[in-house]
Amino acid sequence: MSSKKSIVSLAKKTIAIESLAISQLAEFIDDTFAEAVELILNSNGRVIITGIGKSAIIANKIVATLNSTGTPSVFMHAADAIHGDLGLILKNDLVICISKSGNTPEIKVLIPLLKNSGNTLIAITGNMKSMLAEQSDYVFNSYVEKEACPNNLAPTTSTTAQLVIGDALAVCLLELRGFSSDDFAKYHPGGALGKKLFLRVRDILAQTEKPEVSPDASIKKVIIEISEKRLGVTAVTKDEKIVGIITDGDLRRMLAETEDFSQLSAEDIMSKNPKSITINAMAIEAMEIMDKNEISQLIVEDHGRYAGVIHIHDLIKEGII
Repeated sequence: MSSKKSIVSLAKKTIAIESLAISQLAEFIDDTFAEAVELILNSNGRVIITGIGKSAIIANKIVATLNSTGTPSVFMHAADAIHGDLGLILKNDLVICISKSGNTPEIKVLIPLLKNSGNTLIAITGNMKSMLAEQSDYVFNSYVEKEACPNNLAPTTSTTAQLVIGDALAVCLLELRGFSSDDFAKYHPGGALGKKLFLRVRDILAQTEKPEVSPDASIKKVIIEISEKRLGVTAVTKDEKIVGIITDGDLRRMLAETEDFSQLSAEDIMSKNPKSITINAMAIEAMEIMDKNEISQLIVEDHGRYAGVIHIHDLIKEGII
């Protein structure tokens, strides 16, 4: 039975093999790569990516990355392509074919069909002498010296290399398109990632209470307001303007320091110039302010007027934290 030490050693060896292979890929990036990127960038069509076996799985992932970063892409399985799926390729589409050997039977059947359609063919292959490489308009060399598999058989290093080339392609296109975080948010509206990119303070504020007292409010009224609104805080306002804030911590300190608070008002115990955020700010910005200042609540303003309070629990509930 293998020891933990040998398992750790084998895992590190795998990573080292793949890491070296990936670093060597940079030597294959040249003007051909740049020309293909520019062609895709200026194309009016989509990018169709195809492959067989493990390369098909990599193709699927590259399609997902391109779609999420502004380059319309479609996956087409090489085996299905020769049984009817070729019909999804349109006149202006470009085709990327992924194959380590470039000579698998399905690929060899597919290549002449793609050439006959007149679409530009881009290859990602580790065999520059293969039929795929020789018949393609552009070739991205994904050659690796060996697989991480001890038998040098299971696609490991080679598929990682294909994936990295796909990422390099996507990042180049993303940069050239000027693809921003706002653009990214449009394609990722769901989940925590999407919320970090598009959820605004106003979206959360609509679901929360709005604790508020005047500067001359009694301590009893302050306690009731904080208790009823259940946010652990209340804003102190005058003519809809924020003049201060009182937290439950402020109340505890007052009780510890004052025997008789019957003559005190909100103005006497409030903290002036509280941290605040505008109602149209991103929710992620609210989280960053809370984290930086080690606070749990944040006053919200709308054009200088008090709009409410956002609590760290609201951000947790929305999956921002």
